[in-house]
Amino acid sequence: MTAKKKAGAAKTAPKNRPAEISPARKAAFNVLLAVERGHSHSDDLLRGKAVNVLSAPDRNLATALVLGVLRWQILLDHQFYKLLARPNAKLDAEILIALRMGAFQLLRMDRIPARAAIDESVELAKQAGHRFASAMVNAVLRKLAKAEQAADLPPSESGESRPAKGMGFSPYMKATERTGASAPEGNLSEDLEAHPAWMVERWINFYGMEAVRAICCHDQSQPVLTVRLASPAVEAELSAAGIVLESGEVLTAARTVVSGDVIATEAFREGRVRIQDEGSQLVAELASSKSKNLDQKVKRILDCCAAPGGKTLILAERNPQSNLIAMESSAPRLEQMQKRLAFLGGRVECRQADATALTEEAAFDLVLADVPCSGTGTLGRNPEIRHRLRPDDLARQAEQQRAILTAVLRAVRPGGCVVYSTCSLEPEENKHVVAAVLAASPQARLLSLEARLNELRGEGILTPKGAERLCSSLTPEGCLRLLPGAFRTDGFFIALIERFA
Repeated sequence: MTAKKKAGAAKTAPKNRPAEISPARKAAFNVLLAVERGHSHSDDLLRGKAVNVLSAPDRNLATALVLGVLRWQILLDHQFYKLLARPNAKLDAEILIALRMGAFQLLRMDRIPARAAIDESVELAKQAGHRFASAMVNAVLRKLAKAEQAADLPPSESGESRPAKGMGFSPYMKATERTGASAPEGNLSEDLEAHPAWMVERWINFYGMEAVRAICCHDQSQPVLTVRLASPAVEAELSAAGIVLESGEVLTAARTVVSGDVIATEAFREGRVRIQDEGSQLVAELASSKSKNLDQKVKRILDCCAAPGGKTLILAERNPQSNLIAMESSAPRLEQMQKRLAFLGGRVECRQADATALTEEAAFDLVLADVPCSGTGTLGRNPEIRHRLRPDDLARQAEQQRAILTAVLRAVRPGGCVVYSTCSLEPEENKHVVAAVLAASPQARLLSLEARLNELRGEGILTPKGAERLCSSLTPEGCLRLLPGAFRTDGFFIALIERFA
């Protein structure tokens, strides 16, 4: 951070005139406060009306602030707590958010004057009803700015990563910040320290230090924005609208947005292009079998944990003659999914039900069980998960996952298949769940995904290079494990199970 920028830290708005709060900072504050209180998830809130009504620059800045604060929260808290008069003090949520936002802008954003970062953080605290504590916010952030200027803190030149182009790029972010899976060597320690120690330690035990460095680097870098095209013609339409695309990493229907606001296009509004992580698309492609594993045509398909419906849409695209049931236990999520899938008419039945309570026997040819999980494979996209997840949550998740997989194995007919998947990196939710359910289900067996990957390559759904890389990522049991950093996707675990009796 330049001395010229930091010189502004000594100036604040006149005492008789309150500082104005930009719409972007106000929106970011409200989102972060809701996340801190456990009311909602950042991903949902950043796609909500309060953010969407902002201008494009304000929407981008709000997104950069929210995701940046959540990614670096552990280190931000460490840096400003030691400057408090009482370092062990318990701070109100509003004060915490004001301090985190100010600290993030001072330490990890470029081209934002320190005066603006400090004054608006102070005003946020005041307007939240903490006029007295706002003086403390002012004092702490001024100390932080001076310490940064004097290089008493680690340099920030390789800090927070740039938001995804087209949906969160902010000109305020540092020009040197990364968007891919690789990071400068000096930044790796911070990447690890921005995660809970218990999480990093277990990943090292499972995957080794090299893989964990890549995972943590990926988590601290803004994920690429990936879309799925309904048809090849859509690419030309997007190009005409000023959207620059690159080919996906493994799927021929996937594209990475290089620049442009895809959300503002007619193609996005009409559903001809959809935002969806490439790993998520791959799960549905693997389930959408023409399949040589099935001894008759796929007529009935169940997507048992379907919302928000992105995978259901791929199932429908790849199996146009099949009847689909999209099941969801949450009424609000079901309602949103119904609106999204309405154009498919009677081909998809949206059903509110708990997958663990399935009573149907041998009713489906194919079941996709993309089960609820801890989400540790999505920390780059959902950074707040690291702050609320606890080690004992994994056992609770695994219990529900075993119940779902057991129920859907009963619901699939002999000769039919279940695709089990999570966006978790934790063995308790992945291979341990599969092993436990198969041990109690003598009528089912695990199949290697290698043959299916080769089928998808032959059908032109996977690129040759993508198929090769995915085959090399299969576990010894034949399950597919996508680790963030190894791929530019969220982390996924995918298993293919056949019921043979």
